[in-house]
Amino acid sequence: MSSTVQDTAAELDRRYGRTRGNARRTRGAVIGTAIAFVVALVAWLVWGGLLSANSDFEVVDTGHTIIDDSLVQVRYQLTVTPGSTMSCALQAQNSTFAIVGWNVVDVPASDRRVRTLGAEIRTTELAVTGLIYRCWLT
Repeated sequence: MSSTVQDTAAELDRRYGRTRGNARRTRGAVIGTAIAFVVALVAWLVWGGLLSANSDFEVVDTGHTIIDDSLVQVRYQLTVTPGSTMSCALQAQNSTFAIVGWNVVDVPASDRRVRTLGAEIRTTELAVTGLIYRCWLT
């Protein structure tokens, strides 16, 4: 290349940030950002996985019985660490999926890990189903 072409190329490189020092800074910024991302990801995984409280329980609906226009019985199987107390919110729904009954049941501690339980829900009208809404450790 001639001297004029090289000078023009060098001038354009400086003008548009394509110098050797700028490339090092860009590479350093990319590496620093990647390291920060990895550190944040590892911290989040440790916080969410290792340091969170163990919610070691499982609840499965096993059935329901419509007793009459104002009462539903819900049956469920609870698997929880022995000695744990829980509460479960049960709901009854009508044919349009509207909630027509609600009951919060306190489950006392037991020495058994797996238990089959049942509870009744009073309803405001005829229900077509009864089910577990949510359970939590207390």
